[in-house]
Amino acid sequence: MPHYPEGTVRTLLQTDLVTPATRAALNARLDAPAHYEPQFFDADTYALLRAVAARIFPQPDREIPIELAPGIDKRLLAGTADGWRYDAMPPDREAYRLGLGGINQAAEAQFNQLFVELDAAKQDAVLELLAAGKAPGENWVQLPQNRFFEEMLAEMAEGYYAHPLAQEEIGYVGMADVPGWQRIGLNEHEEREPEERAAGDK
Repeated sequence: MPHYPEGTVRTLLQTDLVTPATRAALNARLDAPAHYEPQFFDADTYALLRAVAARIFPQPDREIPIELAPGIDKRLLAGTADGWRYDAMPPDREAYRLGLGGINQAAEAQFNQLFVELDAAKQDAVLELLAAGKAPGENWVQLPQNRFFEEMLAEMAEGYYAHPLAQEEIGYVGMADVPGWQRIGLNEHEEREPEERAAGDK
């Protein structure tokens, strides 16, 4: 698999290959404070969102996980959206209120505990029911659970892969785009793109 040496993203961000605006945005993600105080969600709901994110995007090999909940909290506080939604879905703030509440309802119906109190296997079981559209709970009368799961998963995936360290994992150098991209043929690479690892390399 393509692989960056440790710290390559930070190295790239200090070069003229990256625009100042992109550099500022990515450095802000790299240097985000370890603790985030929620502004939209109350403390318990935010803890629930973090627990859900930790199961959807587990990061067992990362000493400090990429936090996905702050981006959702900030977006909902600002009231921004991507400009469309399924006609069966309520506005995003209401969807998250109903959806996260419904996850707790499903956890209590299945295991008589709140989602954050469950072990990882039981949390996964609840989320699997949600993804399949089979989670119990009265909130799902007002919210199509498979659509909510789809939207939440998409937002978390976008947040994860917008982080420079996640981009580094997959060998992405799209942020270094000042010179443009000339080598666009099959298996052609720019000099700034990561090299293939030799067999046996870690």
